[in-house]
Amino acid sequence: MNKYADIIVNISHEALDRTFQYRVPDELINEVETGSYVNIPFGKGDKIIGGYVLELSDTPNYDPSKIKSIISINADSSLVESKLIKLAYFLKKNYGSTMINALKTVLPIKKKVKEKQIKTVVLKADETLANELLMEYERKHQTARYRLLKELIEEKNIDYSLVVNKLNISASTLSYMESNGVVEITSERVYRNSTKGVISHEKKTLNDEQRKIADAIISDINNDIKDTYLIRGVTGSGKTEIYMEIIDSVINRGQSAIVLIPEIALTYQTVMRFQKRYGDRVSTLHSKLSSGEKYDQFIRAKNGEIDVMIGPRSALFTPFSNVGVIIIDEEHEGSYKSENMPKYHAREVAIELAKLHHASVVLGSATPSIEAYYRAKKGEYKLFELDKRAVSDSMAKTKIIDLREELKAGNKSMFSRELKEKIEDRLIKKQQVMLFLNRRGYAGFVSCRTCGHVVKCPHCDVSLSLHGRSKMVCHYCGYETKTYDKCPECGSPYIGGMKAGTEQVEENIKKLFPFANVLRMDADTTKSKDSYENILSSFANKEADILIGTQMIVKGHDFPNVTLVGILAADMSLHVNDYRASERTFQLITQAAGRAGRGGLLGEVIIQTYSPDNYSIISSANQDYNSFYAEEIEYRDLMGYPPVGHMLAILMESANERLVDITSRNLAGCVKNDIIDKANVREVRVIGPTEATIARINDIYRRVLYIKSSDYEKLREIKDLIESIELDKGLRISFDFDPMNGY
Repeated sequence: MNKYADIIVNISHEALDRTFQYRVPDELINEVETGSYVNIPFGKGDKIIGGYVLELSDTPNYDPSKIKSIISINADSSLVESKLIKLAYFLKKNYGSTMINALKTVLPIKKKVKEKQIKTVVLKADETLANELLMEYERKHQTARYRLLKELIEEKNIDYSLVVNKLNISASTLSYMESNGVVEITSERVYRNSTKGVISHEKKTLNDEQRKIADAIISDINNDIKDTYLIRGVTGSGKTEIYMEIIDSVINRGQSAIVLIPEIALTYQTVMRFQKRYGDRVSTLHSKLSSGEKYDQFIRAKNGEIDVMIGPRSALFTPFSNVGVIIIDEEHEGSYKSENMPKYHAREVAIELAKLHHASVVLGSATPSIEAYYRAKKGEYKLFELDKRAVSDSMAKTKIIDLREELKAGNKSMFSRELKEKIEDRLIKKQQVMLFLNRRGYAGFVSCRTCGHVVKCPHCDVSLSLHGRSKMVCHYCGYETKTYDKCPECGSPYIGGMKAGTEQVEENIKKLFPFANVLRMDADTTKSKDSYENILSSFANKEADILIGTQMIVKGHDFPNVTLVGILAADMSLHVNDYRASERTFQLITQAAGRAGRGGLLGEVIIQTYSPDNYSIISSANQDYNSFYAEEIEYRDLMGYPPVGHMLAILMESANERLVDITSRNLAGCVKNDIIDKANVREVRVIGPTEATIARINDIYRRVLYIKSSDYEKLREIKDLIESIELDKGLRISFDFDPMNGY
C-alpha cells in the first residue's frame, strides 16, 4: 500500500498555510513519521531541499503518477522544528484542531522580524591626516564635516543616532566621509529585551527538606530517570530555590530549562531572582513584549545564547535544541489552559514535550490542582511535600469574619470593624497592608432599583458594564453608550451600577485613611508595558502603605513588610456556575493568606465572607490542603467530574441561529446513536445541547453540548467522529476536554 506525506518546506513562517504532498518510498515507510525532516525534489528543476512531514495518509490528493517521492530522511533528533511539529501533531490529535492552527501555536513567530542593529561612526583616518582634514574643512567652511571630525578626534567613535540627531550630520555627509576613508560606519546586532550586568551568582543554602527534594530529583536526572514530579509546598516554603538547584544540574549537563509562570504579574520578582543567579543566560517571554522582542528571545534560545526561558504557557514552545527540565510554577493556575483552539493544557503539553526531549517535568504549588494531586496520589507523578516555610517565619494567623453578623450590628461598610482597626494599627506601626478583591474597577452591571431592569448590550446577551461615571461598555464586542439618568423602562431616577470593584475599595480606603499612600493593581492599572513592574517595585520599596488589587497581587509575590492581608469578598467565586468553584476559592484565599508575615514579623489575615461554614473557606483559613482535597475529591467522584471522570465540551457558533440550533441537535443525536446505542456503551452521557451561558456574542449564536465519560479515550473517539463529519461552512465548532471554564 502506498503512503503519502504532507510536507511543509523549510519552515519559512510566511508559508505555514501551504503544504505539498509526496510519496513515501517503500524503503522509508517504517522510518518516516510526523515531524520527520526529509529531503525532497522541489519545483520544475527538482532542486533538493528540506521539509518537515506534517501528516501521513494512505490517500493521494491528486493523480498519483504526478506525485514525487521523498529522497531521504534526516535522522538528526536535535532538529528543533522536528520536535515542535511532533508537538503540533499531539495538539491536533488530543485537543481538536486543524494542523495549521496547531502549527501556529507551537511556532508562534509568524514571520521574521527585522534585526535590531546598533551603528557606530568610527574615526578611520590616523591622527595626522585627521588634523589636516579638520583644518581643510574649516578653511572651506564645510561646517558639518568639521563638526563631526572635531568630535571624532576627541571621542574616536560615536553612536550613529547621536551623530544624526544631536550633531545634525546628514546621510550624504557621512557617505562622503566614509567613501574618502575618513570614517567607518560599523554595525553590531543587539537583542531587544536582553538582560545585562545583573549577575551576582546569588545562591541560598537549602534547608534539610529542600535539599532532600532537590537531591532526589537531581539523582533521577543524573541516572537518566525522566519523570514528572509534584512539589506541594506551603507559601514561603522555598520552592523556587529547589527549582534553581535542579536547573543548575541541568545546565551543568549542557541542557536548557523552561520555567512556566502563570502570568506577567509574576515576572517581576521571579525573573529578578533568576537573573541574579544566571545573568544574561536567562530570558523571558510575555504578552507585553513587542514582536521584535519576542523574535529576538527565540533566536537567542535557538542559537544557544541562553540557558533558561521564563514565561507563561507560550514559553513551552521556546526552540531549545536540548531541554533538560520543564518547571511549571503555580501549576494550579487556570491561565495554563488555553482559551483558544487548540484548547490545550500546558501541563499535559509539557509532559509530551519532555518525552520528545527525554526531559523531566517539575510541577509546584502551595495549592496543587485537584487533577495533579489526584495523579500524584495514584502514583503517576512523584509527590514531595513541604509543610513549613523555608525560614523560621510562622504561618499567618487567620480569622474568618461573618459579614452577616457585621450587617446585624449595623456595619454596612465593605470593611469589617476588625479589619478597619487592624489597618489603622499597621499604618501606625509603618507596616504594609494588602487588600484583595476578585473584581476590577466599576465593572458592575447597571440596573434599576425600582423595576429591576438591567441594561444589556443590543448585540450580546450580557449586561453592559459601567466604566467611570459616564460610559457603559460591552466587554465582549466593545459596544459603548452613555449612562442613563433615568431607567429606559420605567423612567425611575434610581438607576446605577454596582461599584464593588477595586476602584471603589480604593476610594473608601482613602476616605477612611486619608494620609495613607495607596496603590491599586488590576487589569485597568496594568495596561502599559512596564506597569506591573512599576507598581510592584514601588510597593516593595515601601513607597505605599496599602496595595489594593485583584488576584494578580496574591500570587507569588514576597513583600517582607506586609503583615496584614484583608480578603474582602472571600466567597465571591463560590457561587458561580462551575464545578471548580470551591477549588478556585480555596486556592485564591490560601494564596492571599500566604502573602502575610514573610519577613520575620507575625502576619495576620482577615477573611470576610457570607459563607463562613463552607469547607473551602475553613480549609484555606487553616492552610490545610489535605483536608480540602479529601472533601473535594469525594464530591468530584460522586458527580463524575474531572479528574475522576472526564468531560468534553463541544461549542458550536454561527451567525445563523437556525443552523447552529439544528446542527447541535443533530450532533447530539449522532453521538447517542453511533457511539452509545450501536456500541452499547453506557458510561457515556450526553448533556444538551443547550444555549451557552452567553447565548449570543457580537450577533454570533452559541450552543454547547457536554459529553461525560469515565473513559478519556472514548471522548477522544467522539471528537474524531465529529471532526470527520462535513459541517456547513457557516458554522464554527471547537472542542474542550475537561474544560476549566464554562460556556
